This record gives sequence, C-alpha cells and structure tokens, in this order.
Amino acid sequence: MSLTTDGVLAVIALGAFAGGLAVAGAPLSVSFLAVGGLGTLAFEAVAFGHSEAVRRYWERPSVQAGTLAGAFGLVGVGIAVAPSRILSAGIGAVVTYLLFLSFVLATRS
Repeated sequence: MSLTTDGVLAVIALGAFAGGLAVAGAPLSVSFLAVGGLGTLAFEAVAFGHSEAVRRYWERPSVQAGTLAGAFGLVGVGIAVAPSRILSAGIGAVVTYLLFLSFVLATRS
C-alpha cells in the first residue's frame, strides 16, 4: 500500500468535495465537518483490527478507482440534495484522513 497514492487520491477527492461546495454556493457546515472527521476516525479504528484484509482489498486498482468514483458520485448527490451537509461531511472525512496519513508518515521515520 502506497501512502503517496493514498494521499494523491485523497487530495483529488478533497478537491472534488470543495469544488462541489463552491459550485453549489453552499456554506461549510462545521457540525457536518466534524461528523465526517469522526466517521473517518471510526472507520480507521475498525480497519486497524482487520489491516491485512483491508490492505488486500485496497491494493487493487479497481477498488481504488471505484472508491474515487464513489466520492465523485457522492459530490454529485451532495450538490443536488444537501450540499452544505453532505459536502461538508466529505471534506471533514478527507481532511481527517489526510491528517491521519501525515501522522503515519511522521511516525514511520
């Protein structure tokens, strides 16, 4: 698993969520930003307990591409349905993930 690849995919997803928020002209919701961040932390806590299985699936290019496509789909739904809530949660989730990756990189050295 490449942390660089993970980071690049996360930055692309973050750009999509932020761009969707700008296109929708919606304000950032701090509470949903927190919900997204907490969701990422919860996912990472569960994934840690199954790290080998998660790694096996995540290393597949089709899973990585599908996840990124899902993020873009979520941006589209967010713009149409509830931009402030959905896109803010997405931004919170991705920013938290990027901070998590930064922590992992910093502690590996």
